[in-house]
Amino acid sequence: MDASVESDEITEKEVRSFDLENPPAGFVENPFPHYAALLKHAPVLPQPDGSVLLSRHADLDRIYRDTTLYSSDKKKAFAPKFGAGSPLFEHHTTSLVFNDPPLHTRVRKIMTSALTPRAIAKMEPGLNETVDYLLDRMGSRAGKGETVDLIEDFASSIPIQVIGNLLDVPMEERGPLRDWSLSILGALEPSLTPEQLRSGQQAVTDFKVYLEDLVARRRADPGNPETDVLTRLINGDGADEKLSEIELLQNCIFILNAGHETTTNLIGNGLALLNDHPDQKARLLDDPSLIVSAVEEFLRYSSPNQLGNRETTAEIEIDGLQIPSGTNLHLCIGAANRDPAQFDDPDRLDITRKPNRHLAFAGGPHVCVGLTLARMEGRIAIGRFLDRFPGFKVVDGRVPGGRMRFRGYAQLPAELGSGAR
Repeated sequence: MDASVESDEITEKEVRSFDLENPPAGFVENPFPHYAALLKHAPVLPQPDGSVLLSRHADLDRIYRDTTLYSSDKKKAFAPKFGAGSPLFEHHTTSLVFNDPPLHTRVRKIMTSALTPRAIAKMEPGLNETVDYLLDRMGSRAGKGETVDLIEDFASSIPIQVIGNLLDVPMEERGPLRDWSLSILGALEPSLTPEQLRSGQQAVTDFKVYLEDLVARRRADPGNPETDVLTRLINGDGADEKLSEIELLQNCIFILNAGHETTTNLIGNGLALLNDHPDQKARLLDDPSLIVSAVEEFLRYSSPNQLGNRETTAEIEIDGLQIPSGTNLHLCIGAANRDPAQFDDPDRLDITRKPNRHLAFAGGPHVCVGLTLARMEGRIAIGRFLDRFPGFKVVDGRVPGGRMRFRGYAQLPAELGSGAR
């Protein structure tokens, strides 16, 4: 999925006509040649709909840190996209990521007070057990000569269990969570089919109905606020005031979505990259302590989240382009993380790369609230998998996720190899 970057094949004229809503053939599968061309010829590119696509690391880093000139509020953009008042509109305009203070501040305080380093450290034994259980189950299948799917059988199961534990969702009720998440996040693509829109709307509706019941049960029987994030959200722990019922429900949906898709992609992409770069896999096998820097490189090289957005609150100028107030900015994280102005030899995977100031978790006040947890999940999942199955091999039949905003695999079939321990 990460083909070689050949920006010379894409001319300046071609890249200046690039339209995020109507990308050229092959872009979703391999955007990196286009990213390289954008960085070289058009790092600040007006779009046909009046929005602007930005690709440089320095521009994104500055914008993420400036909450005065650049707003995260997306009501103006989401009303025509989803329909004002629709389930998707209500969700994405109420959740943490697409809001400014004071809502962003209130919700973030609660979440950060629950995701302290001490609290995350307490999650590690349970995460180890989950990963080992999945590894044992795959090992049993491999022993029968079966091929496994590293997404369905491994990567996607880990964050569902971690986030399910955070919200204390009963184990027998976790079945629909992944499909709801995929449908809701799929609706964030720059251009939607009618089916994607319908599926996203229905997923928010169904998820909200489920959460209304779960919240009612939790109010009647509160959990331990030290470990149960849902109880903390209900109580407003760590914030100056409680969330409204809509804010509560929609941010529970956000917690699952934010923690599920990106972490699934981190684990799946990391394993695929190790398969495709045997020299880097060998280095990691020789020195397992490199898993920490390896995870950072996987995040940079094949960023799980490829696009972010901001809206200008005043007229600004970038590279001589006058950008009016209220303009939607597409922040191309995938390109910024391959910017040669920031990274030496950016198209080379190097699991020892330092420094590595990637933007996979965004930055500034909106930097991902669960980044420490995501890193721990990636480190444990990939590290323990490689220790158990050092001879694994991805086989024919990979299915890319097929989305522009979130980069990962829908299916990643593999043989675990005779070297399984």
